[in-house]
Amino acid sequence: MKKQSYILLLLLLIISVSANANPTSKKLHKILDEIIAVQSELSPQTASYLGDQSKDGLLNDYSAAFYQKQNSELKPLLEKLNKLKASKLDFEDQISLQMQKAFLQQTLADNDFREYEMPITAENSFHVNLATMHRYSAFNTAKDFENHLSKMKQVTRVMSQHIGNMKAGLQRGFTQPKVIIQHYPEFIETYIKDDPEQSNFYQPFLQKPKHIDETLFVKFQEQAKAIITESINPSYRKFKDFMVKEYLPGARDTIGAYSFPNGKAYYQQQILEYTTLNLTAEEIHQIGWQEVKRIRKEMEAIIESVAFEGNFAEFLHFLRTDPRFYAKTADDLLKEARDISKRMDGKLPELFTRLPRQPYAVNPVPAGIAPNYTTGRYVSAPLDSTRPGQYWVNTYALEKRPLYNLEALTFHEAVPGHHLQGALTKELDHLPKFRQNAYISAFGEGWGLYCEKLAKEVGFYQDPYSEFGRLTYEMWRAMRLVVDTGIHAMDMSRDEAIKLMEENTALSKHNVRTEIDRYIAWPAQALSYKLGEIKIWELRHKAEAELGEQFDIRSFHDAVLGSGSVPLDVLEQIVDRYIEQIKEKDMTLN
Repeated sequence: MKKQSYILLLLLLIISVSANANPTSKKLHKILDEIIAVQSELSPQTASYLGDQSKDGLLNDYSAAFYQKQNSELKPLLEKLNKLKASKLDFEDQISLQMQKAFLQQTLADNDFREYEMPITAENSFHVNLATMHRYSAFNTAKDFENHLSKMKQVTRVMSQHIGNMKAGLQRGFTQPKVIIQHYPEFIETYIKDDPEQSNFYQPFLQKPKHIDETLFVKFQEQAKAIITESINPSYRKFKDFMVKEYLPGARDTIGAYSFPNGKAYYQQQILEYTTLNLTAEEIHQIGWQEVKRIRKEMEAIIESVAFEGNFAEFLHFLRTDPRFYAKTADDLLKEARDISKRMDGKLPELFTRLPRQPYAVNPVPAGIAPNYTTGRYVSAPLDSTRPGQYWVNTYALEKRPLYNLEALTFHEAVPGHHLQGALTKELDHLPKFRQNAYISAFGEGWGLYCEKLAKEVGFYQDPYSEFGRLTYEMWRAMRLVVDTGIHAMDMSRDEAIKLMEENTALSKHNVRTEIDRYIAWPAQALSYKLGEIKIWELRHKAEAELGEQFDIRSFHDAVLGSGSVPLDVLEQIVDRYIEQIKEKDMTLN
């Protein structure tokens, strides 16, 4: 062994021993374990997700008393973390400390604002989550079915708790706006089936696994039918009646978060939670307009390049109405999405040295939620799950799902976007459990948007209309900065927001409406995409400038993804450290 290599090995061993012996690090990990234990006890569904099979048959508590208990048990743990000195921890432990403190602060703040009193959005709700919970479980053994039947019996309790919370929200003006939830009676009715075998809750009981006794499985089927008929359907009808008779009539007419009780503080807290940046609504609004102007110039250049005779608005109308840009059948749309996905799979080694073991599938958005659902979404799966990650493509209203957007959508939701990033994070065994399962919107959505443009570097968007589709997706995210802050902090009306989005993007008018309603229902979440992407490109340009010929796109991406989903200020620390390590390595070699 060369002397230099021996010294390096010795140093690594010393560092490893020191890290293991670090008393501050030991204290940190003990507290992190305590937090997981408390959260698992408070949330049986979280415990089940993390592998505690004893909790597989339980649903969470959603009562107001639960959230008070959650705060009372998490506050002392946050105080313990605050007493630790970050300077005595190694780099990864410093990240863990910073992140866990932020997560606890966010949970406490959400509970203090009583966010749980508004458990519905324009596109999703607890009634959907309950009806689709079977998708996240395996059904191989008798115990699996018993656990699901147990959870079905708890649906009535969960529904009643949510309704109770919503009534409390009604009393203080903390509701969703009336204008975006008019569809709810029909939305709830979708999940009420007089024939229990047609119910979403009965889906696991349609096919018997071969290792389960026939007589026992028939018994499970009969139990499921009885629970659906006697318990679940009545609870859904109760929810529908509540929405029709109380919630819709009493819901607020305003749409902005500033109209909530203590709304300005609430929106600012949501900005911090979703973007991880200390920016005001006004600052974000201005960043949005700057991006809109830049992207608009690139879009107009494409219109000129295809020799279109007409103005910008006429070009958008052409894209929205010409049949060539739309699939004729749902299968055609899915096949196109799968083709794009597979072609990108073949390009991934050019961009990364590490690829995830977990596969992904391309499937349609479930029919029950498709009419009010976004264009596409990624649905993750536990690493040891029998199902893959899923890239959902919305096949509802095909005339509103343009093919020129499909490349950008695919790269964002599947690979190299959400699936690749999320599946790789689950494989980072050296991280604490909470970081392996963490999802920070600014990082994850920023990465997804970054990947939309990254695909250009490996040969995609050869068609000018598809490149315009990519730009319209980027414009869509830039417009989010404008309309989200406009709606929630600057008294922008729903019609004004829709008009701005229609005038500046090639999204179909149906998509524009569902998107604006999503931003109204979910303050600040939409800000995370563009702000996260801006930060990632900023850090990449910094690395390219400082490293010059030493810059390698694959190692840069490995560094960005190598610590999991992190706040943007932490990502900056990671990239700065990566740059220094490459420089030091170069000096050693020279």
